[in-house]
Amino acid sequence: MSEFKPLVFSGVQPTGNLHLGNYLGAIKKFVALQAKNDCIYCVVDLHALTAQLVHEDMPNQIRSITAAFLASGIDPKAHIVFNQSAVPQHAELAWIFNCVARIGWMERMTQFKDKAGGKNAEQVSLGLLAYPSLMAADILVYRATHVPVGDDQKQHLELTRDIAMKFNLDFASQIRETGAGIDIKVGDQPVHAYFPMVEPLIDGPAPRVMSLRDGTKKMSKSDASDLSRINLMDDAETISKKIKKAKTDPDALPSETEGLKGRPEADNLVGIFAALSDKSKADVLKDFGGQQFSVFKPALVDLAVETLAPVNGEMRRLMGDPGYIDTVLRDGGARARARAEKTMKEVRDIIGFVQ
Repeated sequence: MSEFKPLVFSGVQPTGNLHLGNYLGAIKKFVALQAKNDCIYCVVDLHALTAQLVHEDMPNQIRSITAAFLASGIDPKAHIVFNQSAVPQHAELAWIFNCVARIGWMERMTQFKDKAGGKNAEQVSLGLLAYPSLMAADILVYRATHVPVGDDQKQHLELTRDIAMKFNLDFASQIRETGAGIDIKVGDQPVHAYFPMVEPLIDGPAPRVMSLRDGTKKMSKSDASDLSRINLMDDAETISKKIKKAKTDPDALPSETEGLKGRPEADNLVGIFAALSDKSKADVLKDFGGQQFSVFKPALVDLAVETLAPVNGEMRRLMGDPGYIDTVLRDGGARARARAEKTMKEVRDIIGFVQ
C-alpha cells in the first residue's frame, strides 16, 4: 500500500482580536509543528463571512492574524502562509463537496445546531450550514494528511473524512482511470483513493483556556467584556490589570490537581500558568499549593508578560508595515494556488469536466 505525502494544514478566522486561548490552543502548536512537517497555514477569510457577513475592516483583521502567525515564529519562506480568498480553488472544491455531502450530515454538526439555535435555523445563512464542506475543501485541496484540532473541531474533521471517503468510492473507477489515486487501507478495507483520510494531530491534552470572568465558559473574541480575555495585542499594564481582576474563589490553591475540581476559576488560572510555562498543572501546584491568589496572581502576571511581550512587540512592528504582510500573503497565495490547481485539474478530470 502507498501513502500520501505528509502535509499539515490549519487555519484561523479573521474575526475579532486574537487572544491567549487562540495562542495557546492553536498558534503555539503551529510553530512547534513546522519543525518536523511541511505546513500550510491559512487565514480563513471566507469562513469569516459565516459568522458576520459585513466586516468593518476585513483587510486589517486578515493582516492581524498573519502578523500573529509571523510574530509567534511561523516561517513563511519554509512553509506557506496565505489568506483563503486568494486561492479560488478552495471555493471550487467546496461546491463539489456540497454535492458529495448530505444535508443530514451538515444538520448533525454540533456547532451548526448551537449557532442556528433550533427555532432560528431557517434564518441563518446557507454558508453556516455548508461551512464544513468548505473546511473539508481547505484541507483536501492540498491533499493534506494531518490537521491540529481542538475538541470543538473533531466532529468537522470526521466529516472531512466522510466526504473524502464518499468521493473516493463514488469516483473509484474514474480515479483509477486517470491514474491520480493511490491504494490505501481504511481499516481492513482496501480503497483506491484520491483524497487521504485526514488524521487529527493531538499533541497531548490541548490547553482549554476559559474566560477570566467565568471559568465555565471558553475565552472568546465575542465576549462583551474585554476583561474576560487577554488579547495578544494587550500591553503589560493591561495584562496585569486583567489577571489581577480575574475571578477567583476565597480558598488557597490546593497541593494536588484533585483539589481543583469544582473550582473552575482556580483550575483555569493554574491551567494558563501551566501552558505558558510548559509545565503540568501538578507541577504548578507543587510550587504554589497552599498559597493564596494574592501570591499566585502576581507570578502569573510576570509569566504572561514575559511570554507574550516578544509576540506583542513583533505584532505591533509588523502591523506598522502592512506592505510587508501583504507581500507575505501574496507570495504564500501564489504558492498555495499552484498546489491547489494541481489538485483541481486532477479532480476535474476525475469528474469528467472538459478542460
